[in-house]
Amino acid sequence: MPSLRISRIEKRTRVEGPGLRYSIWVQGCPIRCEGCFNPHTWDSNGGYTKDIDEILMEIKNTLETATELEGVTFLGGEPFSQAKELSILAQKIKKMNLSVVTFTGYEYEMILRSPNREWHRLLKETDLLIDGPYIQAQHDLSRPWIGSKNQNYRFLTDVYKHLESSLPLIPNKLEIRLHPDGSISANGMAESIDLHMLLELDYVRKE
Repeated sequence: MPSLRISRIEKRTRVEGPGLRYSIWVQGCPIRCEGCFNPHTWDSNGGYTKDIDEILMEIKNTLETATELEGVTFLGGEPFSQAKELSILAQKIKKMNLSVVTFTGYEYEMILRSPNREWHRLLKETDLLIDGPYIQAQHDLSRPWIGSKNQNYRFLTDVYKHLESSLPLIPNKLEIRLHPDGSISANGMAESIDLHMLLELDYVRKE
């Protein structure tokens, strides 16, 4: 079974797509948007590798202890840089009756035109695609899970089609975690000033 190069995994999060989700930040991104929230995920040699079978076992264990788990989210980094591995994982996730949300810095039309079969396989297994690069000059947090005005929701199946008309009513949220070693991590959508304050707080705690 193949493995993924990963930056981070959160087994339970409510800010990376609809409902409670198991979220995988893949490592490596060739797009490298200016002002990116996760520049530490750019280096394709960073992070760590994890077997898909091991990830699946973790998802199953999470589902057993959190029956309200709704699905899995792929983000990063750039998920389409590991489309083959993620499409294999997504296919198995769908057999568990879980949904798949995929974020990408590529535009949907570009993916459709691409001759890359692995990209199309990942699209086929995705219920909700959120596409487009982050454009700092168009920064906008008025829609859930999205950072700039140019980005779009693509309802590729009927799973989340019912959310289309109510998206403006879903607020963006930020999750903050304090770890046993005193470090702080955050995920979700936040203004840059909030992220700066978190970084300052984490620095103070380490001092």
